[in-house]
Amino acid sequence: MILVTGGSGLVGSHLLFDLINSGKKVRVLKREKTSIDLVKKIFAYYTPNSASLLDSIEWVTGDITDIYSLYDVLDGVDYVYHTAGFVSFSSSDKQEIMKINATGTANVVNACLHKNVKKLCHVSSIATLGRENNNGITNEETHWINSNNNSVYAVSKYNAEREVWRGTAEGLPAVIINPSIIIGPGDWDKGSSQLFKQVWDGLKFYTHGVNGYVDVRDVSKCMIQLMNHPIENSNFIVSSENIDYFTLFSMIAKNLNKKAPSIKVNSFLSEIAWRTEKAKFLLTGKAPLITKETARTAFQKYYFSNEKIKKILDFEFIPISESIHQTSRFFLRELA
Repeated sequence: MILVTGGSGLVGSHLLFDLINSGKKVRVLKREKTSIDLVKKIFAYYTPNSASLLDSIEWVTGDITDIYSLYDVLDGVDYVYHTAGFVSFSSSDKQEIMKINATGTANVVNACLHKNVKKLCHVSSIATLGRENNNGITNEETHWINSNNNSVYAVSKYNAEREVWRGTAEGLPAVIINPSIIIGPGDWDKGSSQLFKQVWDGLKFYTHGVNGYVDVRDVSKCMIQLMNHPIENSNFIVSSENIDYFTLFSMIAKNLNKKAPSIKVNSFLSEIAWRTEKAKFLLTGKAPLITKETARTAFQKYYFSNEKIKKILDFEFIPISESIHQTSRFFLRELA
C-alpha cells in the first residue's frame, strides 16, 4: 500500500494518475474540506477511463498537522509520497506556512518511523539550496545559507528537509526531490500555474532574471523511479532547463495567442510595485500578486544542475517548450 499526502495539488494529482494508471494500490490523505476537482480534471485530461481509475483511490480524511490521524492512515502502508505543502511568499502567511511545511513534515517523519515505513519520498524545493551568484551553477552540494533575504517559504521547506534528514538518521529510508518551478496542467489561480493566468490577463512587464523549470510529469516520474531505486538518504534537483523570464513569458504568450510582455522593469520600479501591492493588501485583504520576496527574486539569475538525477536514473527531461504547449492546451480547453 502507498500513501500520498497532498494528492489534490499539482504534483499530487499527476503522481496519483501515474501510480493508479500503473496498477498501484493508493491511499490518499486529504483534509476534510479539500476539493478533489483538480484530480478529476487531470485524470479526465489524460485518459477517457478516468472514472474507473478514480474509483480505485482510497481517500482518507486527515491532516499532516495532526500526528494521531497519521498513525491511523499509515496502517498497512509500505511507501509514502509526501507532497503536501503550503506555497506562499507572503509574510502574512508565516504561521500557517511553518505549521504545514515544517511541523507537518516532522509529523509525517515521526509517523513513518513509528509505523516502520519502508521508504519516504519528500517533495522539497530548490528554495532550500544555496544560490550561486551570477553564472554559478547550483547543485545538490550547494548548501543553504542563512540570510534575511530567504523567504518564509524557503525557511519552512529547509526546516522540513532537516526533519527528513533527522528521520534518516533514526533509520527511515528516504529520498528528497528539489523541483524547480513546476509547469503543468493545474489550477491557474494557484502556485506556478499563475504564470499562465498572468499572461492570459495581459502581462506587459518582464525582468532580466533566470530560473529553472520542470514539467510536472517529469517530477512524478522521478519520484516513482527514485522510490523504486535502491538509492536512499539522498536529495536530487529535478529541473529541465534554466530559462530567462522574457523567453518563458514569450513562449506562454505564443501558445495562449496573447501578446508577449514588452516592457523591461528595473529594480526601482519593482520595489515600488511590491510596496503598492502590500498597501492594497492592507486595505482590501486581497492577496498581493507581487511580494517583496518575489519582486527581488525576479532580478536574480539562478542556474540549476540536473546532472545527478540524469546520471542515477538515466533520465531525459521533457523540453519546457513542450511543457508550455501542453499546459496551454489544457487551460485553453478549460476556458472553452
